[in-house]
Amino acid sequence: MGGLRTGKWLDEQVFEPIHEVVPGLIPAGFSLFIGKPKIGKSWAMGGILLAAASGGLALGVIPVGDPQTVMYFALEDGDRRMQDRCRALLGEGVPIPERFNYLTTVPPGQIVITIEAYLASYPETTLLVLDTLGKVMPNASPGESSYQRDYRIGGQLKRIADMYPKLALVVIHHDRKAESSDFIDAVSGTQGLAGSADTIILLSRKRQSTDGLINVTGRDVAEGEYAVTMTDGRFWKLDGETLSEAAKNVRKREESAGLSETSNSILDYVGQHPEGVQAKDVVERFGKDAYTYLDRQLKAGRLVKPKRGLYLVPPVSEVSEVSKSQVSGHDETDTEEMAEDVPQAAEVVAPVHEDQLTVPDIPPIEDPPEPAPGRPRTTKPKCGWCKKAFTPARKGTAYCSRNCRQNANRAAKKKEGR
Repeated sequence: MGGLRTGKWLDEQVFEPIHEVVPGLIPAGFSLFIGKPKIGKSWAMGGILLAAASGGLALGVIPVGDPQTVMYFALEDGDRRMQDRCRALLGEGVPIPERFNYLTTVPPGQIVITIEAYLASYPETTLLVLDTLGKVMPNASPGESSYQRDYRIGGQLKRIADMYPKLALVVIHHDRKAESSDFIDAVSGTQGLAGSADTIILLSRKRQSTDGLINVTGRDVAEGEYAVTMTDGRFWKLDGETLSEAAKNVRKREESAGLSETSNSILDYVGQHPEGVQAKDVVERFGKDAYTYLDRQLKAGRLVKPKRGLYLVPPVSEVSEVSKSQVSGHDETDTEEMAEDVPQAAEVVAPVHEDQLTVPDIPPIEDPPEPAPGRPRTTKPKCGWCKKAFTPARKGTAYCSRNCRQNANRAAKKKEGR
């Protein structure tokens, strides 16, 4: 009971904001960075390490603030490959940052005490990457299940990360071969590792494709899905100038997949007009077949129609961007640079119902006019036996056919006991 706290004590505490090495992606704590073998995980994390050590831009876009001390356990590399990789990522003539530290070998079973020894000498380290866990994962102890082994190792790494409030300890790990709708299930091994981690980041990319995705979820970071691209087999860059744009580009990619060039062009054209586009303008630009394309995208939920003849792309929820002061640690509070207080969501929202849309400068939808008075509409009677609607051959006929009349008479006689 020595650690018992009261609500009054908790209410009086003032905690520092959680440090983010890469704002919106990698916060302090224990993180898993997973992906398929040879997909470019080491290149991606190498670029992030060098950006943090030099005070540059992570993924080519995200500012990380002042230079930070980083440590890279590159257990699948040697000195020559490490030098070649750093020079390739930094560019010709750019020196490797002095704050970039690394080790390529660790004695078997000694990874935890090696990390502890390093941090005792360099407690100011903010980013420590272990590449990969498979190189140092110990066997399960006698009587210990695989889940217990994974949770024990993950718990030890998390304990180390929790000892240093500004440290992000990232473990690179392979994903499992089985496909799953939940990317957390992609973590190789049991759920012991995923359960012990504060943050899980999945990097995915189809072979022979430059387009990739980063999925992130965790206790101290907004859950999101962001589009990235890979060039020359090494340079990973966010597909957009901000996380919000990268999240929107995920949707654009999904919409473009399997669509014709005309459909993509029409969607792009409509998307360039947030206030909406008249159908006649789309037809004038793309031809009379545009009506068919518009109707098809409307039914697919890629477009909405708030009023007759007007089409627009449904909105996507925004991702709160981190202000400059949060990145650099300075005390600047320029309101124009502060992140908007909006729900933290990066995934694409479901198609919006017409009743939920509010379009500026567009009059409300009017009810359709009443039909003009005229000859009252008649309805066909229903057969007294089969209940189908029919046109009577003569007035007063209750059955659509002779068979139905006979069946009805037999049923009546049977009911009367005759």
